[in-house]
Amino acid sequence: MLPGRADEPVAAVSGSLAAVPARDPRQIQLEIDAARESLAATLDHIVYRGSPKRVAETGREAALRFLQTPAGMAVVGGVGLLLSLAVVQKIRHRKH
Repeated sequence: MLPGRADEPVAAVSGSLAAVPARDPRQIQLEIDAARESLAATLDHIVYRGSPKRVAETGREAALRFLQTPAGMAVVGGVGLLLSLAVVQKIRHRKH
């Protein structure tokens, strides 16, 4: 038997590393299952956050909220004014 406590089983010793206690296969399986569930939940969350439909919907909602604020209304008014001026300029300077 490898050096260590007499009541603790030892699995292996590698180079200068300390002895690794033997682990119950059921406990290892439970840890693997828990890690798998955690990974699945993380991947589901990433898929949810990166969904193109969800991203588009969130962007649309944010734009609508902005456009209902005074600053948003000013931006829309400014863009409308610039477009109107551009159209008038084109009409005035077109050649017959």
